[in-house]
Amino acid sequence: MSRLHGSKDFWLGALRSEGPAFRAAVDEAPLDTPVPSCPDWTLLELVHHLGSVYAWVRETVTRGVTDAPAARRSDPTGRPDGAAALDWWQQEFDALVTLLDGLDPEMPAWNWAPQAKKVGFWPRRMAHETAVHRWDAQTAIVGVEPIETKLAVDGIGEVLDTWLPAGRGRGPKPAYGVVHLVASDTEQEWYVRLRGEGMALLDTDTILDSDDHHTRVVATGTASDLLLSLYGRVGFEVLGVTGDAALLDSLRVG
Repeated sequence: MSRLHGSKDFWLGALRSEGPAFRAAVDEAPLDTPVPSCPDWTLLELVHHLGSVYAWVRETVTRGVTDAPAARRSDPTGRPDGAAALDWWQQEFDALVTLLDGLDPEMPAWNWAPQAKKVGFWPRRMAHETAVHRWDAQTAIVGVEPIETKLAVDGIGEVLDTWLPAGRGRGPKPAYGVVHLVASDTEQEWYVRLRGEGMALLDTDTILDSDDHHTRVVATGTASDLLLSLYGRVGFEVLGVTGDAALLDSLRVG
């Protein structure tokens, strides 16, 4: 497996691109338009969700400590409607980008993953949060564009090195076997061994020899389709799948 080594500049660059694309999508339709990829949500609810995430992250990273903050408020009470909601979202987005740009990634900051509690976690998380919800917003206007390839590759990595090890998967458990993901539009592939309640991200397939009889599945598609399928935005049928397709459900996080 080869990894994409992201950086603060890479993730902030993606955030600066995906944010305006999200705004452009929600500008094209009434805010009460349903979002097909997020059942029971409208564009307004998507705007409220993303803006509130930005506000909560800003509060979290400026605390300067690694203990868990108060839970993010999920109800929309007090959030603006109509054009004011878009202005509010824009203010939250601009403030987030400015803040993350000015912070040292090595500063202490809480995160929910089993990794270093540093500010550097959040530019990556916010880039992917915004990219996937940009895609969601575009499903409401029938003008969907894929996730940019390098960003999607890193997003797959985030699912495997962050979401699943943190216990945030939504697939059935326990599962046993090996999943091989192949991004057809770039030289990236991932091997994941499912071990009941746990999983291991493998660097190579060298141990998967003829003496290993674990059930296996190979899923091939563009990096964007792979990522969106892991998030449950598209079905695994958009991929080329051989082997036990049921194993793929264990990698879902959205």
